[in-house]
Amino acid sequence: MKLTLITLVILFLTARTYAQNIEYTTDEECGCESVVVDGIETTQSGGLYGFRLLDGTVITPNKYKYVDRFNNGYCKVNIDDTHFGLIDRTGREVLPCIYDGINYPAGGRILAIKDNLIGYYDTTGALIIPHTYLRATDFSEGYAAVVVYYDSTYQCTYIDSMGIRPFNNMYTFALPFKDGYAEVQQDSLWGIIDKNGNYIMEPTYTMMSANGHGVFMAGSVDGLALFDYTMHRLTDYIYHSPGQFSDGRIGVELNGKFGFLDTKGNEVVPCIYDETGIFKQGRTQVRIGNKYGIVDTLGRVILPIEYENTYRKGYKYMFYEGLAMVERDGLTGYVDLDGNLVIPIIYERAYQFSQGLAAVKHNGLWGYIDTLGNIYMPFIFDVATPYHWGRAEVMYNGHVSKVDLSGRCVKNCNGIIAWREIFE
Repeated sequence: MKLTLITLVILFLTARTYAQNIEYTTDEECGCESVVVDGIETTQSGGLYGFRLLDGTVITPNKYKYVDRFNNGYCKVNIDDTHFGLIDRTGREVLPCIYDGINYPAGGRILAIKDNLIGYYDTTGALIIPHTYLRATDFSEGYAAVVVYYDSTYQCTYIDSMGIRPFNNMYTFALPFKDGYAEVQQDSLWGIIDKNGNYIMEPTYTMMSANGHGVFMAGSVDGLALFDYTMHRLTDYIYHSPGQFSDGRIGVELNGKFGFLDTKGNEVVPCIYDETGIFKQGRTQVRIGNKYGIVDTLGRVILPIEYENTYRKGYKYMFYEGLAMVERDGLTGYVDLDGNLVIPIIYERAYQFSQGLAAVKHNGLWGYIDTLGNIYMPFIFDVATPYHWGRAEVMYNGHVSKVDLSGRCVKNCNGIIAWREIFE
């Protein structure tokens, strides 16, 4: 097996996101800010970071060079540029800062890299599976895919949470389990196994796309068909370029045009478009020629395909907080989920809505509007950016600062009057 195939397995180390309560606090004297995630505040002094509770109780002193934000009760920390550790909400170092890389816990195990080899720990910090693997995935549905040196070559197999191989099969390539099944490659052909290692679909396909949600696509460069996990073929082998799964729809290509299938194999959005996006809030952008519009998950045209996208921004014609940016004659406005123009097409540049506000440019300067189109912050900024976790970065008279949702400067505020005073 070629080293390039081994390297591909590192793609399995996927990032995770968790629903978190994130807010900021502000030091009124210096205009400094700190992040609060799920009741834990990040502290800083002398270029080092630590954490404390909101009542002032120190969880860990300021001793780390880099820190992440807490994810599901854990946080990655660094003492320098190359050594990672993991702490919990009490400040306990679950894993000390001696590792080349660490993932957040998944399936009760923590993947860690040391001396270029991967091992797994439990959440007490005990080493459960020694550092013996060149590449590996996080645990998913009780199993992890790993690369081992076997029979004079590198191959893939699976281990359980104790490091035991549930079956002895070896594969050229192996993907994590999802919905009780995993896609595996034997030589150059793809098949599907169950959690006993039995093939429910023999490796007979040169191409396979795992969509999850009970369906997948398989076939060859000549065409793919949609299957369910009973191995029932739902379509003919006529599709290409399977896209992302979103809102119960799978993007496909047919004869050079794009559309969407549902999980039954019905072509609910016909393959008549030159380009499609992904569904968000039940809507997606479509393009015919150089004109854009919006369709819903049933293929109904919500916004006529007669608009532009000069800057080719991926989030134009995508809905955020119930509104989507649209463009005509080089100017931008916003439509609602029914395609009604609710904010006039008058802005020279614009961003999507976030936290109830959108940064827009008018007469050469930036400001913020609310979802009704009311001016929330006047057009005084050289540059303005979308809000994230209650903060947006702005440039005023060449000076970059941060502004909160109340319109107050909260970072890099030296010599700057509070924004609200400027407004008034």
